[in-house]
Amino acid sequence: QEQLVESGGGSVQSGGSLRLSCAGSLFLLKKYCLGWFRQPPGKEREGVAGLPCDGSRRYADAVKGRFIISQDNAKGTLYLQMNGLKPEDTAMYYCAAAPLQGKTGGTWWSSDYEYTYWGQGTQVTVSS
Repeated sequence: QEQLVESGGGSVQSGGSLRLSCAGSLFLLKKYCLGWFRQPPGKEREGVAGLPCDGSRRYADAVKGRFIISQDNAKGTLYLQMNGLKPEDTAMYYCAAAPLQGKTGGTWWSSDYEYTYWGQGTQVTVSS
């Protein structure tokens, strides 16, 4: 059974940095497209950053220039480097994997229904 496990969340002050990690089986990370989502308190889940298997890195407008998504296939790990954190970045963060089959282009990356596997989430809290 494929699993994704996030880590690296925590509490930081505004302007601080965190790096989230998502560990998964090597098969999962090589055969799937990966993404990071978040769900702020009382709000719907939203896409943060994605690697939609078209060679691009995609970001939500709210995090462009501050967050960086990357993948280390050798370690079977997905990362989200978060810099310049703001209180509005406070949320539960999830990594997710979408099967490559049937995917074209990269505009689908922020649609959570495209993703099959999800981690349990890691909490990020940013104080002002």
